[in-house]
Amino acid sequence: MKNFLKHAFSLLALLLGSAQPLFAQTPGDSLYRLGIALNDQDGRTFHLSDRQGKAQLVSMFYTSCQYTCPLIVEALKKNQAALSASERAKLQVLLVSFDAQRDTPARLKEVQVQRKIDAANWTLAHAEARDVRKLAAALDIQYRELASGDFSHSSTIVLLGADGRVLARTDKLGEPDPDFVAALRSALAAR
Repeated sequence: MKNFLKHAFSLLALLLGSAQPLFAQTPGDSLYRLGIALNDQDGRTFHLSDRQGKAQLVSMFYTSCQYTCPLIVEALKKNQAALSASERAKLQVLLVSFDAQRDTPARLKEVQVQRKIDAANWTLAHAEARDVRKLAAALDIQYRELASGDFSHSSTIVLLGADGRVLARTDKLGEPDPDFVAALRSALAAR
């Protein structure tokens, strides 16, 4: 089964435009080894690996989405609000855009302000299209661009441990997922 999954992910990475199989690019099981460069809402460039050392929630979105993406933002806020103030202070949130063309740092900053997103612990970012594909595949988030320029995508929120390993995931929007919040608390307590 493990070899089947490895080959399936490698095939998926090849179909999505990667020159090498996904597992050749991500040794071990840490997403911090993807080698992805991102640009945040303030125009700063950083690498995914720069975020090592803290548990974080990661999801993907795009700023012109009028349906699912606002729900993802609210779900992230509600999961964060389910934690104590000291737990929230230890948690980072990363939202990476599917729309590498239109979601510039200025547009990401506008959305941060409009949605009252806390810049202290939240980062809105975009990356090159190939890196967006790599990250989405590693997070098991499905998406595809539609002819209209919108994106059809899953609504997955992933909890990464301080070492970049996937600890938990949820697709629940609305009220916080109790099992996911328990995994969050556990990851934050381990720090």
